[in-house]
This record gives sequence, structure tokens and C-alpha cells, in this order.
Amino acid sequence: MRKRVVVTGLGCVSPVGNNVMDTWSALIAGKSGAAPITHFDASRHKTKFAAEVKGFDGAAMFGTREARKMDRFTQFATAATLEALAQSGFKVDESNRDRVGVLIGTGIGGITTILEEVESLRERGPDRVSPFLIPMMISDSAAGMIAIRIGVRGPNMSIATACATGTNSVGEAAEMIRRGAADVMIAGAAEASIVAVAIAGMNVMGALSTRNEEPQKASRPFDKDRDGFLMGEGAAILILESLEHAQARGAHILCEFSGYGTSDDAYHISAPAEDGAGAALSMRLALENAGLGATDIGYINAHGTSTTLNDKGETAAIKTVFGEQAYKIPVSSTKSMTGHLLGASGTLEAVVCAQVLQTNILPPTINYETPDPVCDLDYVPNQARSCKPNHVMSNSFGFGGHNATLILSRFE
Repeated sequence: MRKRVVVTGLGCVSPVGNNVMDTWSALIAGKSGAAPITHFDASRHKTKFAAEVKGFDGAAMFGTREARKMDRFTQFATAATLEALAQSGFKVDESNRDRVGVLIGTGIGGITTILEEVESLRERGPDRVSPFLIPMMISDSAAGMIAIRIGVRGPNMSIATACATGTNSVGEAAEMIRRGAADVMIAGAAEASIVAVAIAGMNVMGALSTRNEEPQKASRPFDKDRDGFLMGEGAAILILESLEHAQARGAHILCEFSGYGTSDDAYHISAPAEDGAGAALSMRLALENAGLGATDIGYINAHGTSTTLNDKGETAAIKTVFGEQAYKIPVSSTKSMTGHLLGASGTLEAVVCAQVLQTNILPPTINYETPDPVCDLDYVPNQARSCKPNHVMSNSFGFGGHNATLILSRFE
């Protein structure tokens, strides 16, 4: 029999708060993290705004010497991990360190470090490139640095599935516990890609909103007048444990990990299939994995990017899976407030789902003003809502056709 998996700790650094409680308060209040870009001079870019993390000081948190060895995405991941561990109350020691693993993904990795060191190479020559370049830029550096910091020797890896990364990371970490490879997994993702070349690349693809005069109204998932997504950054971490391990140490259990599904569209490298077939498969697999039916799901946190194709395809997929029941399930996109954290988005949204189960409040989809005939579900428009779901679903879809779905449940 596979082991039951529960969530005992949450942590995050987001564009609307540098911890879980501040982030959650902002989300249920409908506050956007969008603002003009400060990380670089965006005056020549079509999109001049993003959802940046604000007031985060890695040097103050980790010390200047340690912070200099960590790319911004690794700093975010480490801060979120420390918060999640603190909430969980789990202490690493010699007796358990071999049974604790880390799985922290990223869609892009240390792109800030790469760009800075390319400039150093051009201006000062090859001998002046930082000796920390390689360990800072590689995508597994967050997982490795966290294992070193807290001293855990269990499974350790990074996953990269574009914007599905965070959801795949949590799902695969849970499967490790289910099959007995670890008792505890630190699972999540981090991203720090608000850099000039990334914004330019997304702009030439037509992926980003260009609503520069009203950045806080730019991300409008499922709205007829949506024109692209809002770039975000940050990290989120979940502490996953086998039920028996959590109960043996008297842990406070926040919710249960119930189901996981993943698939691929096999359609296009950057555009989702219009009928949402791959996304529907991922949702079906998660329901099957959880042993649940369509009527059991009480809330869906949508991928909901605010692009024309994604929102249309995801709506179609939800209808395919849930049929007429789809019209009875509240669906919201917190990307309307946080922006799109790329690889980290799915884990932040898993944190949101855990908070829904803890608080019985659904966060809204803000900026929903003009209904789109092809997006006709209940998107919890503009205001948070009281609701007490027993099972909640979170979807993430990424370039390459990657799809991933999680189901979290009220712990019984």
C-alpha cells in the first residue's frame, strides 16, 4: 500500500508578500503586485512593468558573504524553505537526515548571474569571471544549497518543466514519499527572471500584457480584453511528510496531498492545444490518482495566465473533465494578483490551495470586467468568497506542452 502524504509547512516569497501570511492577506484582499520594473531600465521595452518581489534583502537574511554565492532564485528558495520548516516544527538531526529530501525546481535558473558574468567577461576578460558562476547559474543550485544549509542527505534534485515546474516538483516529491524513498520532502520551486532579455523575449512572442498605463489592471485572466500575462518572480515551498511520520512526531497537519497527474500536449512548443486535451488528461489522471470523482472537487486554482489561448484552452479542458459540474465549481486565477512566477507559479498556487483548506476562503480573480463567451465558468470575480471545499485542484501548464495537476484535501 502506498503511504499517505500530508503537508505540515508552507513558505513563500512572492510579489505581494515575503511570507505566507502577508501573501495570503494580499490575495484575499485582491491586491496586485504589479508595478513599473525597477530591476533594469525598461524604457525601450514594450512592457515596462512586472510583479517584482519587494523589500527582499538576501544579504541581511543570509549575510553578505553567503548571499554573494547565491543567485536571486536560490535566495528566494532558501528563505521560503526556512519559513516552511519553521511552521512545520520539524528538526533535522543525525537520526533523520538520510530520510529527508529536497526537490526544488526552476524553469530558468540563475539567469541574473549568467547575464552579470557575461558582462564581466566582455568588459574585464575571462580571468575576472566569478568562480561562483557555474554553481550559481545551474538549476539544481537551490536544492543543493538548501541540503547543505540544513544538512539533509536524502533524495535531492531539480525539475524543469517550464511553467509546470512547481507543480511537477511537489507531485514528484510526494510520489517519493509514497513509494518509501523518503519520510520528509522539502518541495517547491523558485524563479527570478525579471531581466531585460527575458522581458524582450516574451514581448516578441506576444506573451506579455502591454497595459503600461494601468499595470495593476494588466493581468485579467478569463476576461475578454486580456492581452497577455504579467511577469512575476519568487519562490514557494511545501514540507511534505508521510502521515505516519507526521503523526509520530505530533505535527500539526495542514492538509493532505491526495492526487497528482501530469501529461504533455504533444502539439506545439509554446502554444497550448486549443481544445485543452493534454490539460484534461492531466486533470483526469490527478482525479484517478486521488481516487476522486468530478463532484468531489470544490475549487480549482487555474493556471489562468491571462493569455488568449491559455484561458480558452483551460476552460475547455475543465468542461471536458467535469462536464456540467464545471459550472458549479469555483475557479480562480491568483496570477491576476501575483503575476506569472513561471516555474515557481505552481508551488505558490499549491500554497494558496493549502490556505483555502485552512481558512475556507477562496481568493478572487481580479480585473474580471468583461465576460468572454468562450470562458463562461465561475471565476470568483474580483472579491474573495467564503467556501468550505474538501478537495481542491491546482493546474499548471508550460512551454513544451507540459501539464501538471495537484489535488490537496482537507485532512481527516
